[in-house]
Amino acid sequence: MLALARWPGVQGLVATESLHLADTSSRAEALTALASGRWELGKRTWQGTTTLNLMLPGSYFSVILFFRDNDFARWYVNFERPYRRTEIGIDTLDLLLDLVIDPDLSFRWKDEDEYRQGRRLGIITDAEHHRVKQARDQVIALFEQRTGPFAEHWQSWRRSAEWPTPTLPTNVMDVPVTTE
Repeated sequence: MLALARWPGVQGLVATESLHLADTSSRAEALTALASGRWELGKRTWQGTTTLNLMLPGSYFSVILFFRDNDFARWYVNFERPYRRTEIGIDTLDLLLDLVIDPDLSFRWKDEDEYRQGRRLGIITDAEHHRVKQARDQVIALFEQRTGPFAEHWQSWRRSAEWPTPTLPTNVMDVPVTTE
C-alpha cells in the first residue's frame, strides 16, 4: 500500500480546469474539457486539512483519511484509475465517483451525476465502469471488515511536525512524463 501525506502548504499538480469546484456549471465545463482532451496541469497548494491517502496497487480507488486539528474527521473514497509512478511523482485519473464515510460510520455516495455524465462523454470507458463497480463492492467489504485502508490504526496516524513541507521542483512542468 502506498501512503501519501498532505497538509497545508504541500504543493501538487491538478487539472487547471479543476473538477473540484463548487459551481455546478464550472464542473460541467471542466468535464467537457476533459472529454475533449483540452486540459492542462497546474500547481496547487493544499489548504485547510491534513490528509493521508492510501493507495493499493492496481486498485480503482484510493482511501483518503481527513484530519482536522489533528483529529480524524472522515474517510473519503476516490474512485480513480490505478496509480502509476512517474519521474515527477504519482499519476492517476479521477473517475468522478466518490464515497464519503463519517466517523459515526454513516456514508453517502457523492457525484453520481458527474459519473453518469463522464460515462456519456466517454471519459469513463465500459471497461473502467465495470472495474469501478467491482471496486465499489471491494470498498464496502473492506469497510465492513475494517481492514486495509479502513483498519483502525490508520485513524491514529499523525504527521510528524518535524517533516519539512515538500515543494514541487521549479522545472516540474518541463520534465517529460514517463512511467516506471
